[in-house]
Amino acid sequence: MIRLDGHRRIEGDLRGGVIALGNFDGFHAGHQAVVGRAVRHAQDEGRPAIVATFDPHPVRFFKPDVPPFRLTTLDQRQELFAAAGADAMLVLPFDAALAGTTAEDFITGLLLDRYGAAGVVTGADFVFGKGRGGNVVTLADHARRLGFFTEMVAPVDDAAEVISSSRIREALQVGDCPAATRLLTRPFTVRNIVQHGDKNGRLLGFPTANLEMGQYLRPRYGIYAVTGRLLREGPGGRTLKGAANLGIRPSFDPPKELLEPHFFDFAEDLYGQEIDVAFHAFIRPEAKYEGMDALMAQIAVDCDEAKALLAHL
Repeated sequence: MIRLDGHRRIEGDLRGGVIALGNFDGFHAGHQAVVGRAVRHAQDEGRPAIVATFDPHPVRFFKPDVPPFRLTTLDQRQELFAAAGADAMLVLPFDAALAGTTAEDFITGLLLDRYGAAGVVTGADFVFGKGRGGNVVTLADHARRLGFFTEMVAPVDDAAEVISSSRIREALQVGDCPAATRLLTRPFTVRNIVQHGDKNGRLLGFPTANLEMGQYLRPRYGIYAVTGRLLREGPGGRTLKGAANLGIRPSFDPPKELLEPHFFDFAEDLYGQEIDVAFHAFIRPEAKYEGMDALMAQIAVDCDEAKALLAHL
C-alpha cells in the first residue's frame, strides 16, 4: 500500500479518489464501517480509495503532556487499511499549520485542491478545522456547492453502546481483553523492536523478549496470556503462544516499565527484531515476591494458565 504525505499534492492515478477521513486510531468496528463505505464507493466508481489519518493525534498536539493513549502505530494502521481494501494511506501531520486551518480552507484548499477528492466519507461525530469549526453538516453544505459527494456513516454499536476508542481504552485499563478484542475485532497488539534486557528471565528459566511500550496506551499492569508474531516471517508466519508481564517488575531493582513476553517452546534469538505481541487475557496483577524460588513457582503457574487460556487458538 502507498503512504502519502499530507503536505504534498496528490497527483497521477491517486487523484480523484474517495477519501475516508478520521483519526482511525485502533481501527475498530466503527472505523471499519467508515472505510468500508469509502472503499465500496471507490470500487463502484472506478476510483482509488484513500484513508486519511492524523499523526500525531490532535490530542497530542494540543496536550503534549497527556499520558500515552495510542492503540495503533502508523505501520499497523497502514496494514489494517490495506486489508480493508484501501489503495493508499494519507498521513496528515497535525501541526500548527493544520491546527490553524479553517474548516472552509480544509475543504477547499486541502481536500479538493491538494488531494483532489471526488468524495469524502466520515463518521457522524467527525469534526475538523480551527476551533473544531467544521462537521458533517459543513461537509455536506460544501459538497452541494462545490460538486463533490460526501457521506456520513452512522455509529456502530454493540449490545451495550456505541463502539469507540475511548471504550476500548477503558476496557484495556481494567484488563478486560475480551471486551477490547470484541470492539477492535482483533486483540490489542503492541509492535516494537526487541531490546536487550537484564537477562533476569533467562536466569529464572523463562527467557523473555523485552519491548518498550512507546506511545501505546498502557493496559492494566499485570500478567497476560499473549501471542506473538515475528514480522520477518510475514503475514503467514508462525504464531507463538506465551505469557507476558507488563509493568515495572516489582521484584527487581530499579523499577523499569517493560512488556516482557515469554514464548513457550521457543529459543531463537529475537534481539533487534520487530515483533507483534497480542493481548488475549488478563491473568493477574503484578506482585512482588520475596525470593527467586517463589517468583519462579508463580511464573510456572502463570504459564500453565496462559497455555490453558490460549488452547483454542
